Amino acid sequence: MDVLSAIQGRRSIRKYSDKLVEDEKLLGVLEAARLSPSARNLQEWKFIVVKDPEVKEKLVKAADQPFIGEAPIILVCCGENTSGIMKCGQPRYTIDVSIATAYMVLEAYEQGLGTCWLGSFDEDMVKKTLDIPENVRVVAMTPLGYPLESPSQRPRKELKEIISYDKY
Repeated sequence: MDVLSAIQGRRSIRKYSDKLVEDEKLLGVLEAARLSPSARNLQEWKFIVVKDPEVKEKLVKAADQPFIGEAPIILVCCGENTSGIMKCGQPRYTIDVSIATAYMVLEAYEQGLGTCWLGSFDEDMVKKTLDIPENVRVVAMTPLGYPLESPSQRPRKELKEIISYDKY
């Protein structure tokens, strides 16, 4: 599968099989994060693999999205140095962790796994549940597992609506 095919085919999955994710596939997804680019190659991130049912249930409550507990794994994606700002004014950690998470999501699809990028959660609850230090930020979470659904693609704007050349 090429990258554009993965981008075109990937969907947000909200129904998961209870089939366990093979270690080899999980490691492939995590390797995609490890290899992703980061500002100044600092790699200031941490990815927490949550499999324990009791811990997952606490994350379900923190996100108030029960479907994430159906997946055998929840990945929690964190930025470690939250004070770093790029010259353009953007915080490094949000960009770097988002790139790594996007790489994981695409590799998961390549492996036949489903994901659903979550940005809606109570960060304090997640941090407390996972013993995440105060200075670390939770950027995203995603369930990871075998999909039980194949949603159709949601509408996308045409290129002419989102692209301009030489000026805004």
